[in-house]
Amino acid sequence: MPISDLRYKRILLKLSGEALMGSESGIDPAVLNQFAGEIHQLAQAGVQIGLVIGGGNLFRGAGLAAAGMDRVTGDHMGMLATVMNALAMQDALRRLGTEARVMSALSIAAACENFSRDRAVQHLAKGRVVLFAAGTGNPFFTTDSAASLRAIEIGAEIMFKATNVDGVYTADPKQHADAERFDRLSYDDALRRQLMVMDHTAIILCRDNNMPLMVFNIHERGNLLRAMRGEAVGSLVVKE
Repeated sequence: MPISDLRYKRILLKLSGEALMGSESGIDPAVLNQFAGEIHQLAQAGVQIGLVIGGGNLFRGAGLAAAGMDRVTGDHMGMLATVMNALAMQDALRRLGTEARVMSALSIAAACENFSRDRAVQHLAKGRVVLFAAGTGNPFFTTDSAASLRAIEIGAEIMFKATNVDGVYTADPKQHADAERFDRLSYDDALRRQLMVMDHTAIILCRDNNMPLMVFNIHERGNLLRAMRGEAVGSLVVKE
């Protein structure tokens, strides 16, 4: 698959931690390997890939904070969960023959590199998948915000948000059968309508830096490749 068949050469892929789960919490090896295979296919075609994985399959700081845990402590625990997911994906990619590097916003030198924008770009240029872990390194910021920030920092052409639904809807399609899906909408529309595309900080970061966002269902095999070819597999969110 030559890269000339693909629309983008450098992307940021945001994958929710929940996407790695099977029927229970944690990491399902079969799901992990499926996603790693699709990422490996693109990397072998010459696509430069930055990857952010959430930690919701292992831990959610906001949930325990609501139950009384100190929010900063909970968020730091959530950041560590993203490091665990990133290390698992790094291992899966390496087993397939694709070099990968985990770069953490928290210093964990024995397990992964500290985040450096310049080093990240160097890794990408050498064909390595770069997994950005531990969010922004700061509490109160989501992994969506971290993904938006990293996409902008590495100069990605587009940010892909891989989810459990096939795009952005007027309401939760799992709860509202009459919810309508958007093929395309603006960031300002998403903010005005209070659509749960990403949190507001992430949306504003993308809007103000003209970073296109494609939201699609990662569980349908081949969707990532189809999105890379410019096919309409989800909802495209752009600046007006």
